[in-house]
Amino acid sequence: MPKIINLGEILKSLKELDPIKAIEDGFVAYSQGKTVVPPVGELIFDDPPGDMHIKYGYIKGDDYYVVKIASGFYENYRLGLPNFDGLMLLFSQKTGQLLAILLDEGYLTNIRTAAAGAVAAKYLAPSSVKAIGIIGAGTQGKVQLEYLRGVINSQEVYVWDINPQAVSDYQEEMNNKGYRVHQASSPSEVAAKANLIVTATPAKEPLLRADDIQPGTHITAVGADTPEKQELEAQILKMADVVVVDSRSQAQNRGEVYQALKAGLLSLDKTRELGEVILNPSLGRAADSQLTVADLTGVAVQDIQIAKAVYENYLK
Repeated sequence: MPKIINLGEILKSLKELDPIKAIEDGFVAYSQGKTVVPPVGELIFDDPPGDMHIKYGYIKGDDYYVVKIASGFYENYRLGLPNFDGLMLLFSQKTGQLLAILLDEGYLTNIRTAAAGAVAAKYLAPSSVKAIGIIGAGTQGKVQLEYLRGVINSQEVYVWDINPQAVSDYQEEMNNKGYRVHQASSPSEVAAKANLIVTATPAKEPLLRADDIQPGTHITAVGADTPEKQELEAQILKMADVVVVDSRSQAQNRGEVYQALKAGLLSLDKTRELGEVILNPSLGRAADSQLTVADLTGVAVQDIQIAKAVYENYLK
């Protein structure tokens, strides 16, 4: 019988793991062509607004393959429900047997995305971060900040969200974790105060404009994981010195790079994969004056890495 691992057990395992290292290794394997990751399966819902993704694949020569189902329904807060849900299925790559059902309620997707944000900041952030900007005060905005702690030495934070109450709650929670969180009146104020910015919203219209961005800024955009979402004005990617994606193939049909390609402001051959930058850091930021952008649409190799790490820790 497969192991059924609930959220409480998953949270215990995460305290003993280093997801950042696992995700970094996964990106390297992906960019080296050592993975099999088919296109994303998805359903888009209009009323109420939401989306569901199926991401799946395997690392060649590994012991497992993983199928992940994750949903986001962005008006659930009106019902007192979490915006995210989901699970991961871990199978043996040798026999096809189902080994574990990880009932993570979408939490592992948030964690692996935050770990990817930390990896991007590790290789692309300026050497001195005066403040971190967070656009989107939901769960992802919180875990992005927490995972940045391992790679960025800054506790000054400016946060904006369309929901003022979410910003107040964010400020109280993250101040209690040692940060100094300031409420920003707009995304442009975030850009004026911070030189490392994370956007983590389901926006369908740009929140940050090219005129907002200071030289030397790094932006990690994680919200635009479907074709119709967009958090950054496409002109930002045109003027960036370095544009990094987690998956070049996915960037052709979703995310900020997709929007810039569609607008004719960027060519795909100007982008670099995060795994390529990890292998050769000279492909990343070369000077503190540069503008860098990481467009992370989420790749199945991240789900593989986080699922197998939790499973193997659980077996111990």
